[in-house]
Amino acid sequence: MGEFELIERFFHRSGKTAPGVALGIGDDCALLAPTAGQQLAVSSDMLVEGRHFLSTVAPERLGHKALAVNLSDLAACGARPLAFTLALALPRPDAAWLEGFARGLFALADAHGCALVGGDTTAGPLNLCITVFGEVPPGQALRRSGARVGDELWVSGTPGEARLALEVFRGTLSLPQAAFERVRARMETPTPRVALGLALRGIASACADVSDGLAGDLGHILTASGVGACIDAATATSLLAKPDQLALGYGEIPPEKRLEWVLAGGDDYELVFTAPAAAHGAVLRAAQAAGTPVTCIGTIEAAPGLRLRAADGHVRPCPYGGFDHFA
Repeated sequence: MGEFELIERFFHRSGKTAPGVALGIGDDCALLAPTAGQQLAVSSDMLVEGRHFLSTVAPERLGHKALAVNLSDLAACGARPLAFTLALALPRPDAAWLEGFARGLFALADAHGCALVGGDTTAGPLNLCITVFGEVPPGQALRRSGARVGDELWVSGTPGEARLALEVFRGTLSLPQAAFERVRARMETPTPRVALGLALRGIASACADVSDGLAGDLGHILTASGVGACIDAATATSLLAKPDQLALGYGEIPPEKRLEWVLAGGDDYELVFTAPAAAHGAVLRAAQAAGTPVTCIGTIEAAPGLRLRAADGHVRPCPYGGFDHFA
């Protein structure tokens, strides 16, 4: 199978159009036509085999994840998905693998009205790079630099579950099969919180997606905003101790490990965001409208740095950081 046959067979969806796309696959450039008055939001993410995903992952799940991690960036910006490009390096053109990958990729793309409009293919070690385009009204994009002293600190979903799957694969943790299937799905098919990002426009003061660990990605907000934060350790730990999780066997995990994996787990693709305390109810209503659980885990403070507050009131520096590819 040649390069152009591969593109035509698995990635060119003849006759399928999308709003905002004037010209898709087939020319040297795609032509996008975003809604009048909107700004373009653009982000790129790369997934490398052995670094971002295991060689055993099902191709359909990998197709989902490749796009999901990019849609998560749009969610953190409060942008609506528009289109994306795909650069794909393959050791060889395996038809069965490509069919599964394309199926997972396009299922998520169609769910968010996001069209594939171009890219590139080449021979080489398995490597996926997607650039995604979204649109957002001027002045309404969620940014990292808006957190203010007194704001509440929130996170969506259940950060830490993807890390549990990684620890099982590493052989350092044992979970019942039902629990493992749940956390493996969180690791391999994360849910981009696009609906929540859109619902938080005009409510959240700052936002970032959680890809390299909650503490590390929160650190980007704190640095950009010139503030610090204090996280309630018991609340953060409880994100991996909900009744349904305990029923699956999470209760065997020591509390300090639960706290570590919530704050430094990585691969969560949740949203960490801040909002004024007066907007507490508005945040909950936005989350309900988006069908996404959120938890208030702390507050923004004037003193730089990230701290943890124990149940007895003792405050200590947060010992956890984010993942760094070159550290």
